[in-house]
Amino acid sequence: MEGHLHEWANLLIRWLHITVGVAWIGASFYFNWLENQLERDGDKPEGVEGTLWAIHGGGFYHLRKFQVAPARLPERLHWFKWEAYYTWISGFLLLAVVYYLNARTNLIDPSVADLSPLTASLIGLATLALSWLVYDGLCRSPLGRKPVALAAVLFALLVLLAWGLSQLFSGRGAYIHVGAAIGTCMVANVFFVIIPGQRAMVAAMQAGRAPDGARGRAGALRSRHNNYLTLPVLFIMISNHFPGTYGSHWSWLILVALAAVGIVIRHYFNVRHLPGRHWPLPVLALAGLVTIVAATAPVALQKNGGDGAGPTVPLAQVRPVIEQRCAVCHAARPSFGGFATPPKGIRLDDDDAIRQHRQQIGQVAVRTHIMPPGNITGITEQERALLERWLNQTAP
Repeated sequence: MEGHLHEWANLLIRWLHITVGVAWIGASFYFNWLENQLERDGDKPEGVEGTLWAIHGGGFYHLRKFQVAPARLPERLHWFKWEAYYTWISGFLLLAVVYYLNARTNLIDPSVADLSPLTASLIGLATLALSWLVYDGLCRSPLGRKPVALAAVLFALLVLLAWGLSQLFSGRGAYIHVGAAIGTCMVANVFFVIIPGQRAMVAAMQAGRAPDGARGRAGALRSRHNNYLTLPVLFIMISNHFPGTYGSHWSWLILVALAAVGIVIRHYFNVRHLPGRHWPLPVLALAGLVTIVAATAPVALQKNGGDGAGPTVPLAQVRPVIEQRCAVCHAARPSFGGFATPPKGIRLDDDDAIRQHRQQIGQVAVRTHIMPPGNITGITEQERALLERWLNQTAP
C-alpha cells in the first residue's frame, strides 16, 4: 500500500506541477513576445510606449503598454503571480516526495558521497536558499547595473553549482537540484521583486502620486532573467528520462552545455525581430547540440560471437545477476519495498523480457551505472563486467 500511495502522490503532484508550470511559462513567453512586438513608432496617445494589434480565436485585440502607468487606475487590474507560486509549491512537494522521502534511492549515490538521507536533504534545502541569496545579492549590487557582466557571473556560478552538486548527489539528484535552485530564484523574483514593485506602483497611483518607474524597470529585468532561464529548467524537468545525460561521468558539463544552448535559443527568439543579422544564433545552438550528441556517443562495442575474442557468456550466466540486482523492482510484482509496479513498466523477470531490454540494461547498468539507483541492491563491479561481456557479444 505504501508503494501504491507514493506512486499516486508522485503522479498527481507531477501533473499539477506541469499544469501550473505551463501556465507560468506560457504567460512569460507571451509577455516577452508582446514586449518585443510592440509598435513603438508612429502616432501614439500621450504616455503610451507602444501598441499592438492581434487576432486570435476569431477576434481582434488592441493592446497598449504605458511608459510608466495610465493616467487613471482601472477598476479591474489582472495580476500574474499564482502561476509562479503554484509551480514552485508543487515542484517543492514533488522534490520532497521523489528525492527527500526516497533519498537513498534517488538522491544519494554512495560511489559519489556517502551521505545520510537527512544530511543530503538538508544540503538540498540549503542549496535552494543560498542560490537565491547569492543571486539576489548580485542583482542588487553595482554589478546589477551591468547586464552583460552580471549574466556572465551568473552563468559561471551555474557552472560551479552544477559541478559542486555532482560531487555530492547522484546524477538525477544533482540535476534536479540545479533546476530547483534556478526555479527558486525565478519564483523569488516574482515574490520579492516583481509583485512588490507592481504593488508599490499601484499604491502610488491610489495615493495620487506618480509611480516610481525604477520599480517597474527592476521588475522587467528580473522578468527577462526568468525568460532566459526557462529552457534550461524545462530540460532539467525532463532529464530524468534520459540517463545518457545525468548518468554520464561528465554529467555536470552536459547540463551546463545544454543550458547554454537553451539560453542561446531563447535569446534568438527575443531578438530576431530587431534589425541586424541574427541567423548565427540558431546555427550556433545547432552546432552546440551536434557537438554534445557527438561527445556523449558511447564507445563502439566490440562484438564477440565466440570467435576467439573471449568466452561466450550465455544468458543463463547473467540471469541470476539480473534476478538478484534488477528484477526485485522490475517484475510484475516487485519484491523491493516502495514499488507497487515495475519502474517505467519495464519487467526483467523472464528471458524474453531480458533480451527485449538488452540495450536499456547496457545503458543504465554498464555504461552509466545509474541502475540500481543508489546501488540499493548491491551490484558489484564484477557483476557489471559480466553484463558488459554478455552485451558485447553478438546478440543471439
